[in-house]
Order: sequence, then structure tokens, then C-alpha cells
Amino acid sequence: MQQTEGNYSASNIQVLEGLEAVRKRPAMYIGDIGVKGLHHLVYEVVDNSIDEALAGHCSTIEVCIHPDNSITVKDNGRGIPVDIHPKEKRSALEVVMTVLHAGGKFDKDTYKVSGGLHGVGVSCVNALSKHLKAEVHRDGFIYEQEYACGKPAYSVRQVGSTDYRGTIVHFTPDDSIFITTEYNYNTLVARLRELAYLNKGIRLSIRDERTEGGHEVREDSFFSEGGLREFVSFLDSTREKLISEPIYLEQSKSGVPVEVALQYNTSYTENVHSYVNNINTHEGGTHVAGFRQALTRVLKQYADKEGMTAKLKFDIAGDDFREGLTAVISVKVAEPQFEGQTKTKLGNNEVMGAVNAAVGEALSHFLEENPRDARQIINKVILAATARHAARKAREMVQRKNVLSGNSMPGKLADCSETDPAACEIYLVEGDSAGGTAKQGRNRAFQAILPLRGKILNVEKAMEHRIYENEEIRNMFTALGVSVGTEEDQKALNTTKLRYHKIIIMTDADVDGSHITTLILTFFYRYMKALIESGYVYIASPPLYLVKKGNQQIYAWNDKERQDAVAEVTRGGSESGVVIQRYKGLGEMNAEQLWSTTMNPDTRILRQVNIESAAEADYTFSMLMGDEVPPRREFIEQNARYARLDV
Repeated sequence: MQQTEGNYSASNIQVLEGLEAVRKRPAMYIGDIGVKGLHHLVYEVVDNSIDEALAGHCSTIEVCIHPDNSITVKDNGRGIPVDIHPKEKRSALEVVMTVLHAGGKFDKDTYKVSGGLHGVGVSCVNALSKHLKAEVHRDGFIYEQEYACGKPAYSVRQVGSTDYRGTIVHFTPDDSIFITTEYNYNTLVARLRELAYLNKGIRLSIRDERTEGGHEVREDSFFSEGGLREFVSFLDSTREKLISEPIYLEQSKSGVPVEVALQYNTSYTENVHSYVNNINTHEGGTHVAGFRQALTRVLKQYADKEGMTAKLKFDIAGDDFREGLTAVISVKVAEPQFEGQTKTKLGNNEVMGAVNAAVGEALSHFLEENPRDARQIINKVILAATARHAARKAREMVQRKNVLSGNSMPGKLADCSETDPAACEIYLVEGDSAGGTAKQGRNRAFQAILPLRGKILNVEKAMEHRIYENEEIRNMFTALGVSVGTEEDQKALNTTKLRYHKIIIMTDADVDGSHITTLILTFFYRYMKALIESGYVYIASPPLYLVKKGNQQIYAWNDKERQDAVAEVTRGGSESGVVIQRYKGLGEMNAEQLWSTTMNPDTRILRQVNIESAAEADYTFSMLMGDEVPPRREFIEQNARYARLDV
């Protein structure tokens, strides 16, 4: 047969055996090979233990971060089976650890519901670990097997007897695959706390044994008896409550277990967090649609029945019923159908009716039995509707002004010549002085500069129409090219005309600079979350120090780098003549220095902003920027030891 098309033949077709496919294309299985993918390894192992708990066989799960950033996950479940698999002719433990899509999750008699069913499984964790050891305590004996890059070092063997029951998995991520192998303690804490609320009665604990840099061993433990009721109270602990207690329901409808908790507060934002089999479905789905339908229907019926909306001259929209609402929705589905591999949107139609019915019944009972709270909620809804009309007019004024004035941009914007958004970036810079330096130092071809005057409005404590009246925020909307409001969703962000795919916040490396960064991030999180979710938002990292001796100069971004720089310029000799300049603001650098350290794509350090846990982000922003002082004071007291204050 004649070979054509560049000698493309059967010999070009690769067949990857076992877990080789995972190692060759890891991002296909765990999302990425950065921080998110690294932490996903822990979640996969913990999810196996959670599935044991959901089946009623596990009550404690322990996670340990060892000094070398290896991880141990231990549970007191039944232990992975070790007997010979009838088809594979080898131990079931080895099959689970080395074969993709193998496990008890596919057997309905073993697990009724499972978060791990659509996950990548512990076999992928094994494939992406340079070393993994599985230890099973089962039927009075201890069994173990070790692996290197997913390949067994020996057959499953019995190594002793035990009174304990459960599975212990210890793994070391492969540093030849992952960009970083350093775990973030707070990221894992947030996920374990979330799992404890979602699975009441299960104790999850974490221990961090890393003590480098003067850190002490850290430990946290989470246990919830109240489940989602406690979860909502935690999320709203930094806000002023509108009703005395969360509205809570837990029941099964049409064979779908539904658990929902909701609380109203005096804020102006909606925070609805949804889960399916412990998976955070941040894009929502049929369970969220059912919840919203029930909420709107029942509250509108009650308001009409009580005559509270009779004098309104405009309709109340669905968004109005959810302003100031914090809710958590959790459903358990035997065969969940997720849209896409990312598991972020539920597609099961039967779940919509189940949630709608359950929430409708519970909310109706609550309103009838608590008339005072009911009137508080409806008054809040009417206020939200009134504010929405004012906000729409304010938005229209901003957007109409942009249209009428043609391609008019904010006067302070120094735009770039490139027009392809994918190649363009904009720096949001603190102050006119630093903005002037940045304009001189930038590459005009693809870098735009928008100076922001002072501290922008704290959107966490402002009604929506006030936000569009703020000049700095209006300038950001105009410069970015985005707009708010569609026929379907009046609060949706329209990004079709976004002008830059890198939006970089650049502020001074001091307390005021951190405050301004937080204010801008709060605005993006509450009103432009789509930009964060698309990976368009970054934070610049200007250096803290310049170390000089003679003709040598080295920039340093932290105290350790400063010490290393001093050692480098002295080469073990005297420190005499060493000058250390501490940069307190961007304006202290000239244009060339700012370019080489903070704006040059070849040498700069950018931190991409992403949302690892929507619930944790919601809590943090409301705590830092809301009205309640005690939680913020506690946060500052716990973290002040890491701050370096300039005298």
C-alpha cells in the first residue's frame, strides 16, 4: 500500500498502556499541573473516604502534610478489598490503584451515591506520584503495596495483624510533572471544612508538619452536627442577620435526598452555593433552577396575599428575591449527569422538580409560622426591586454615555496600539504618580495603563446604583469594554467586547496598597466574577528591596531573597558598602526599573487570581469588607504576625 499524507501510517499510532496516558496528558485528568491540579490529588483520595462515609462505613478522615510535601490520607472505612479480582486475576487493591475507571463506585449495591464516580480516581493520583504506598487494615490483617509513577513495586502482601480497620494512602507528587509541589494549608483546610458541613457527623482533621521558616506545626479538626444549617451560619457570621435563624430542610423527594439551608442578611449580594454528591457545582444546574423557582413562587404568593406589593409601580424580578440571600443547596444523586468533564453544572431534569417541591413546602411553612420574619424578607425584596430600578438607570447612563460619545475612553487611560484582546493587557495602577511612571516604562504596543485615584468604593457595603455613580468604577467599565445586564439576566456581565485578556492590579507594596488591591478584588468578585473565572485577572508583584554594592544590584521580593542578595554581592566578604533600599511605593522606582522588575513579560512575576472555593471566598470578602468588626479583628490578630510594618 502506498503511503501518503507525510508517511502517516499505523506505525504512527501510539497505544498507551495502563496509566501512561495520565502521565502523558495529566491536565486532561486533573485540570492542570499547577497549584489547582496538585491539590486535586488530595481531594481525590479524600473523596474515596467520603464515599465510604456516605455508605455508612467511615466516621473519621485524617490528612497530614509531611515536611517533604508528601501527603497521608487515613480513614476508618472498610478498607479497599485485597482479594483476587475474578476478571483481572490480581488483587483488587492493585486493580483500584492501577486501572482507570476501576472501583466500587460503578456498582450500585456498593455505593448508592458517589462524588468520585465522575472523578479521575485514586489511580490517577498514583500515576502522578513518584511514590505511593497503600496500606489496608482489613479482616484483622495489614496489607500493603507500593508504586512508582503508577507501577507496582511488588505484589500486594500481608505484613501483620491489626485491630484497626481502614485505608491509609501516602503519596509524593511527581515534581517532574507538577510546576509546584508545595501544598497550601489554607486551601486544604477550606475543602475539609466544606466537606464536614456537607457530611454531618463525620470528623475530618488535618495536620501540617512543615516547620520551615519558623512555622509551628498546625492542626485543625472539623465536625458538624447541624450540617448545612451550621454552614450557612458560618458563611453569614460576618454579616448582619435579617431573620433570627436559618431556614432549613432535609427531606427526600422522588428518591432524591435534598438538604437546603438559607439565611437573609442586610447585604446587597446573592450568595448561593450548590453541591451534588459533595461536588461544588459553581455553574449551578437543575438543582439551583428548582431552588430559585420555589423561592420566587412562594415569596411572591405570600407578598401578594398579604397585600405588600399592591402599591408598587413596577414588577419584582427573580433577582430581587435573592438580594441579601445566603443559601447552600446539597443533593445526592445516584446517577448524576454533569455538563462537561469539569462537573460544574448538573443536568438531571428530575432533580429540578424534587428541589422545587421540597423548598416550596419548607418555605411556605416557615412564612406562615414566622410572620415577623416573613415581613422582613418581603420588605427587603421590595427595597431590592426599588434599588434595581435605580441601578438600571445608572447603568444605562454609563453605557449610553459610552455609545453617544463614540469610542471615548477615560481621559486618564493610556491605551495600547494592539487591538487583539488576547494580546493586550491593562494595568490598574494606584495613583497618578505611579501611573505616570508606568506609562513611561510600558510597552505601548500591548500594554495599557489606567491610573486609579485613591481608594475605590467598597462595593460590599454599597447599593448597586451607588456603584455605577463612582467615577473610578465607571472608568474601569468603560476601559475594559464590558457591560452589565441582558434580557435574561439583568446582573449578567457581558464580556463579548472585553478589550484586554490580562487585567493586572498594580499597587504599592505597603498596607495602603494591599487595601486598594482588596477593594478592587472585592469589586471584581461581586460584579465581574466572570473575568476571574476566565483567568483574566492578575496581581503584579513589585520588588520589596534593591540590594546594591558597587556596580552590583539585585532585586528581592521577600526577606529571604534580600538575605541571599546580600550574600551574593558580598560573596562571603564584608557587608560594608552594601545599600539596601526598601521600596514603599511604585513611585520610588524610575520607568526603567518598573519595566524590568514588574512589567516586562520576560522577567516579571504575576499572580493569577482564581477561585478555589466559592464559599470560602464569599466568607473572606464579607469578613474583610463588611460591617461586622469582631470577625475582622480576629482575622487581623491571627495573621498580623506575618505582616511587615514600616516605621
